[in-house]
Amino acid sequence: MAQTKAQRSAAAKKAAATRKRNAAKKSAKEVKSSARSTGRSVTDLAKAAGSTAQSAAKSVAKRADAARKRIG
Repeated sequence: MAQTKAQRSAAAKKAAATRKRNAAKKSAKEVKSSARSTGRSVTDLAKAAGSTAQSAAKSVAKRADAARKRIG
């Protein structure tokens, strides 16, 4: 049986609403994923900064110790 113009219009509206809903879900997933990735990046950066500071502190301590031994 052929669809009436009203039925075709209703089906088109329903399909458009479904596409819009699916696009919104996809966008929300992408935002969550991006936020997780950013959080990991910040954590990794903080860890790297901490280890760099620790490394620098060790180097300064070694230099100071070497200088003390040379002088004393």
